[in-house]
Amino acid sequence: MQLIKIRHAGLQDAAIVADISRKTFYDSFAQFNTPENMEKYIRKEFSSKRLRGELASNENIFLLAYSNDQLEGYAKLSESFQPSEFSGEPSLEICRIYSKVNMIGKGIGKSLMEEILRIAMDKGKKIIWLGVWEHNPWAISFYSKWGFQKFSEHPFILGDEVQTDWLMKKNI
Repeated sequence: MQLIKIRHAGLQDAAIVADISRKTFYDSFAQFNTPENMEKYIRKEFSSKRLRGELASNENIFLLAYSNDQLEGYAKLSESFQPSEFSGEPSLEICRIYSKVNMIGKGIGKSLMEEILRIAMDKGKKIIWLGVWEHNPWAISFYSKWGFQKFSEHPFILGDEVQTDWLMKKNI
């Protein structure tokens, strides 16, 4: 079993957050989408400038997961939006949780989720929620094992294509 270390990312980490974001998103979804839509999405969402702004915001938390001193995954959490279904219950969104493809099943996601749950409890959140592509059975299974349940759906725009994300939540 590899020792996995999680640390909070700061503004100085914008370049490495951008790099791991691009790599993990591309490796996870390129085979299911056109190169044009992947490029358009990655260019918009994972620019160093955009990620610097997100890292600077008090509404976001970025976590970096290391195994043997190698960056192998990350998560982005946000307190900026809450679905109306939550009726004002304090919530935390998992915007992204990714590991490098070769590290899936090796504890990166588990370690990140444990830290996310700790953060949510420390912040007094009652609900953790996320959006996951409806055609991503591995991720849906992972979240379900952690107690997340589907409560809604919403559109996800990838380049020029409208896809559907399931919204899943976990009460804590």
